[in-house]
Amino acid sequence: MIYQVYVRSFADANGDGTGDLAGVRSKLPYLRDLGVDAMWFTPWFASPMADGGYDVADYRAIDPAFGTLAEAETLIGEALEHGIRTIIDVVPNHVSDQHPWFQAALSAGPGSPERARFWFHPGRGTNGDEMPTAWPSNFSGPSWTRTTNPDGTPGEWYLHLFSAHQPDLNWNHPDVRREHEEILRFWFDRGVAGVRIDSAALLVKDPALPEVPADPAPGDHPTVDRDELHDIYRSWRAIADSYPGNRILVGEIWLPDMERFARYLRPDELHTAFNFDFLGRPWQAAGLRASIDSTIEAHAPVGAASTWVLSNHDVTRPVTRLGREDSSFAFAAKRHGTPTDLELGRRRARAAALLSAALPGSLYIYQGDELGLDEVDDLPVDRIQDPMYFRSGGTDPGRDGCRVPLPWSGATPPFGFSPDGAEGEPWLPQPLDWADLTVDTQGREPGSMLNLYRDALRIRRSEPGLGDGTLAWLPSDDDVLAFRRGDRFVNVTNLSAVGVALPPDTQILLSSADMIGGLLPPDATAWLLAAPETADRRGGRG
Repeated sequence: MIYQVYVRSFADANGDGTGDLAGVRSKLPYLRDLGVDAMWFTPWFASPMADGGYDVADYRAIDPAFGTLAEAETLIGEALEHGIRTIIDVVPNHVSDQHPWFQAALSAGPGSPERARFWFHPGRGTNGDEMPTAWPSNFSGPSWTRTTNPDGTPGEWYLHLFSAHQPDLNWNHPDVRREHEEILRFWFDRGVAGVRIDSAALLVKDPALPEVPADPAPGDHPTVDRDELHDIYRSWRAIADSYPGNRILVGEIWLPDMERFARYLRPDELHTAFNFDFLGRPWQAAGLRASIDSTIEAHAPVGAASTWVLSNHDVTRPVTRLGREDSSFAFAAKRHGTPTDLELGRRRARAAALLSAALPGSLYIYQGDELGLDEVDDLPVDRIQDPMYFRSGGTDPGRDGCRVPLPWSGATPPFGFSPDGAEGEPWLPQPLDWADLTVDTQGREPGSMLNLYRDALRIRRSEPGLGDGTLAWLPSDDDVLAFRRGDRFVNVTNLSAVGVALPPDTQILLSSADMIGGLLPPDATAWLLAAPETADRRGGRG
C-alpha cells in the first residue's frame, strides 16, 4: 500500500502552521502501524508555492518551509528502518516562472537559446495581440501569457497549460531531457525508491501549434498523449533499472482510452500508472464493475499491476463525493453549495475502502481518507490559495478543501497538527467537528474508519488471496459486486437499496457495516472466507 503525503498538511513540527519533514518523521510509527509500504510525497522542492509546490524552482533543494535536503535524506533512511520506501513527485511538464532557466529566458529575448527550452512564440494578428493558439488550460483561463520587452512594448507569448506561473518546458530540446535524467539520478542516489510523474501524458507538444481537432484521433492531440512520449519514458526506465533493487516509475495519466493508457506500461516504460477511471465512477455497480474489468484487461497484456485509488490532493474526498446525488467524476463534484449527505457518504466511503483494497494490484491511500475526513467546502475566501479558484473567477472552489491539515489529537484546532502553544495557526482552517475524527479519538473506537483501514490493511497483507493475482466474478444481483480472490477470499459489496444475503458456508473476516437481520445492509462491503469445499464448487483456484 502506498500512502500519499501532502507535506504541507500532514504534521507541523516547528509550530509555524505548515507541515514539514520533521512532522512526517515524528509520525513514521503511525504510518508503519497503519500498514504503509511506501510514501508518495507531493513536491517538496523549493518553490514559490503558486500551485502548492507544483511550480518547482529548484529540484535539488527542499523548500525551506518543509526543511532541508539533509532532513529529506534522514527521512528517507528512517522510513526504510520502519519498512517504508519513499516515492517523490517530479513535475516534468513545467517549472516555476522563478526557475533560473525561465528567468534567463525572459532576460535573453526572442530567438535566444535560453527561450528555446520553453514555448515562446509570436502572437497572431496584425500586432501579435492574439494568442498563438486557443489551446485550453487545465486551470481555466488562457494558456498563453504575453511578455513585456525591456522597452515596455508587448513581446512574445509563452505557453502554460496550467497557471501563468508554470511555463511549459519544450521536451524537443536536449537540455530539458538531459536535466530531468540528471534529476532522477540525483534523487535515486539519495535512496528514493521511485518517482510519481505529474501530468505524464502532457510533456510533448506538436511544434506546428495546430488547434485541437474537434475529434482528435489517438496520438493526434497537439498537447496530450503524443507518441514521442514513449521514447522519453524508455530512457527514464533505463535509468531506474540501472540502480540496484527496485526503482519504480508511476505515471499520472488521465486518458479515457485504456489501450492508449496501457502503452505507457510496456515492460521498458513505466512500471504503473494511476487508474483515474475507477476513481471517477459513480456509486453504481454496473459502472464500477465495467471499470474493474477494463482496467484489469488493459494491464494484462503488458504485465503491469493495476492501481486503485479513491482520491488524492486534487479531487473531492470520498466521504463528500459519495454523499452527493452526483457521485461521479471528482472534479465535477467541486461546486459551491452542492447538497451533501455526510452520513451516507461516510457509509459508502467505508464500503469503497474495502472494495478497492480487495482488488488485484496496488492500493493508494490519500492522507486523511483513513480518518474519513470530509471535503471542507466552506473555507474563507481570504484563506484559499489554489490557482484553480482564482483563474475560474471563483466559480470553481478549487482543491484546497481536500488539503486541510490533518487532525491528530485534542478537542479544538489545531487538533495536534501543530505542537501545543504554537504561534502559527494551520495554513488552512480545520472544521470544529473534526474533533470526532482525530487519530487519537478514532484509535479508541473499535468501529472507527481508522480501525477499519488498519484491519483491512492487516488482512490484505496476510491473506494469500489478496494483493496481486486474478479476480473471478461470482453470481450476484445486478447491484451487488461479488468476486473471489485466490482459493477462499470473497468480497461482497452491496450497492442496492436493500439488504442482501451473503454466500452460504462463509465466515466474515471484516465488514464495513454491521449485519442487519442476517443481511448485508445497503452501501456496505463484507470480506468473507469461504469453506474449502465451497471454494472448490465455485471454480477452484482463482
